[in-house]
Amino acid sequence: MSSPISASPQGIGVVDPSITTANEKSGTPLVTLADLKDTKDETNLVEREATDDDTEVNAAIIVTGADVSAHLISMQDDHDTAINFRSFFLATGFIAFTAALSQIFNFKPSGGSVSTGLTLILSYFIGNAWARFLPSAAKLETRWKARGGEGKLPLWIKFIGFLNPGPFKLKQHAVIVLCANACGDNSGISITFAAQKLFYNLPLSATTIVLSTISIGLFGYGIAGILRPIAVWHPECVYWGNLPLVKSMQDLHWKHINDSRQLRTFWYAVGGMMIYQIIPGYMFPWLNGVSIPCLASQKATGYTASVLTNLFGGSTNNEGLGLFSLCFDWQYLQSGSVTFPLKLQLPMAIGIGICSIVMIGIYYGDVWGSLSLPFMSTNLRTDNGHVYPVKEIFPGGHLDEALLEKHGIPRLTGTFAYSMLMANAAIGALILHVFLFWGKDVWQTWRLSMKGEFREPHHAYMAKNYKDSPWWWYICIAVLSFIIGIVVVVKEDITLPAWGYVVALLIGMVIAIFSTILFSRFGNGIATNNVSKMLAGLILPGLPVGNMYFSIWSHNIVTCACDLCGSFKMGDYLKIPPKVILACQIYGCMLGAAINYVIMNYIVSSHRDLLIEGNGNSFWSGAVVQSYNTKAASWALAPHMYKSGARYEMVPIGMVIGAAAVLVHRLIYHFIPKVGKFDLSEINLPQLIQYSASIPDISPRTGNLLTSTALGFFAQYYLRNYRPAFFRDYLWILALALDAGSGICIFILTFAVMGVGTAPHPFPLWWGNNQNGYSDWCPAPSS
Repeated sequence: MSSPISASPQGIGVVDPSITTANEKSGTPLVTLADLKDTKDETNLVEREATDDDTEVNAAIIVTGADVSAHLISMQDDHDTAINFRSFFLATGFIAFTAALSQIFNFKPSGGSVSTGLTLILSYFIGNAWARFLPSAAKLETRWKARGGEGKLPLWIKFIGFLNPGPFKLKQHAVIVLCANACGDNSGISITFAAQKLFYNLPLSATTIVLSTISIGLFGYGIAGILRPIAVWHPECVYWGNLPLVKSMQDLHWKHINDSRQLRTFWYAVGGMMIYQIIPGYMFPWLNGVSIPCLASQKATGYTASVLTNLFGGSTNNEGLGLFSLCFDWQYLQSGSVTFPLKLQLPMAIGIGICSIVMIGIYYGDVWGSLSLPFMSTNLRTDNGHVYPVKEIFPGGHLDEALLEKHGIPRLTGTFAYSMLMANAAIGALILHVFLFWGKDVWQTWRLSMKGEFREPHHAYMAKNYKDSPWWWYICIAVLSFIIGIVVVVKEDITLPAWGYVVALLIGMVIAIFSTILFSRFGNGIATNNVSKMLAGLILPGLPVGNMYFSIWSHNIVTCACDLCGSFKMGDYLKIPPKVILACQIYGCMLGAAINYVIMNYIVSSHRDLLIEGNGNSFWSGAVVQSYNTKAASWALAPHMYKSGARYEMVPIGMVIGAAAVLVHRLIYHFIPKVGKFDLSEINLPQLIQYSASIPDISPRTGNLLTSTALGFFAQYYLRNYRPAFFRDYLWILALALDAGSGICIFILTFAVMGVGTAPHPFPLWWGNNQNGYSDWCPAPSS
């Protein structure tokens, strides 16, 4: 996938110059509605995937979004029904399953999540079992006619057909997965409500919880609908992270295991990973972060131990930089490590390298007094390095200035302060980069789409054959969500004033526009969660609960907008009508909100004492909620920490620094557009800036970074350039298969031995399962 249209069509693919691609410098042709014929058996509107007999020589190299449309994703449309009783029933069940488990995992010591791969595999087997083993209307009709039946079918046969509408097809399967994924948007939001219920003497009703969640989701969906021309219909808006799911669904439903090596390989990979994952996930956790330097220095003590762990430790969060560590546990690698394009992998790798060097310089150079604090931590600290008593200074959810004066202004670790500075810089860079490098292209795409002219063939086909959801739907959705939200703010005691709610939405809207455009083209956006909290603290000082609500309305609507735009793109690829996509997203959001409330309220009410203090027990833990509350309260102190003259006054100025960097980049590009064959517009500073400070906040578990980077370059450079047929036909489904196998195994282990379903049954201690320190055997700094 290329970057902006001002760059070369080939993109930053780093394609070997000796290789000739099938789409070399061809640009993106304009596809009008008249170019597409409405035929039900038409499956090859663009060049289709090759068969198992294709050779590497004949395969096209996939670099740009246009290549994905032409050579990776099929144009086939079976014109089957997406929503029927079976898909609706199973979607409802999987929404409940995903929402309930997500809430349970939030309060479990072991944590956990419901992976998309798990949902895909379970729904595939259940849907096919439903179709195969329940009575079939077609068979009953045949028997009825054989017995002399004539005329209209009996109602009982029609009812059987309603219950079991024939084979379980792709669009029904996709609807189930999309609905289940949609409810996942609510899981993080519910942490806010749990924190308020546990730590603040403020009333919290079901109305507040459900309506707030629906308001956030719907407002994000309204924004997504308006952004479709520039964040979905553009040919470079690929949503790379969704491609393994799309490709796997197509292969599962359009190929037969006896005739397809790809499908057989998929199932072998699922089964193999399910078995293998038991080893690093339970028996041999040393494989999570294999560090030879840690092994060699495990008996070190004192300052030496501290330095070695800071540099080489990476098996747990905030342990160290994980230099030279290798990871053999797929749950920490995931499909994104091999499916994200090289134009994201490059700034990611360079940025992480820069981040490691700068963190070492900041800490051992004692910038911001770093040496008196831990090397890595996101918690507020006192001057002597202890965790700051945040809860004490916010009795009743409001700041007590006397207690703040008693304990002093809190401090940040130097590495986390640097991370915050660069996170702000990445947002400033994002906004200016979209304007200066992609602005003309975005405007041209919008203008053409308003004329019914599209450069992306999958959407052009959808526009010809399916009715789109009208614009006014999304405007009405956004207005309705605004009204719901303002009712919550005015009627409920959440310490967020109405004007603060409006400001939060405005900030979220602005960030959503730019973040969604970047996310659609690169597969990853710019993290805005901490920035939202910082702005909330500056606007609403001393109000941690108001800070929480400000943050979820300003940040989570960005997440919801990105998710729906990604679902719309999946709909184009899988030929699912956009109205169905929107209905799935809204249904998943609303039903998920209700289920999240019920489960969260039950857990918090039943285990309140365990969740408030300490680490809970082997069954329940409030660690996630406690951490969230601590961070929310800390951000309520933003005016004291980031004001002019304060220790961290540079942090908010980061946005200006990032924007200035992009401005310099654009001026250089104006005078020197290329260096050799490299187009300077291909440099994406927002991503580079973000990853140059990603370790303290985005990637605190570092033992997997080197392996993930190596896998990414192997897949996106070597396989793509030198094994293009394998890259096209196997990489994407193998990535999803490994995710699914790992997710299924972790799900079973979580319930069987990690304390979710029963008492925990830890694996016996041995050298490869070190539970008395870091699993990579790095020395504990205090030893």
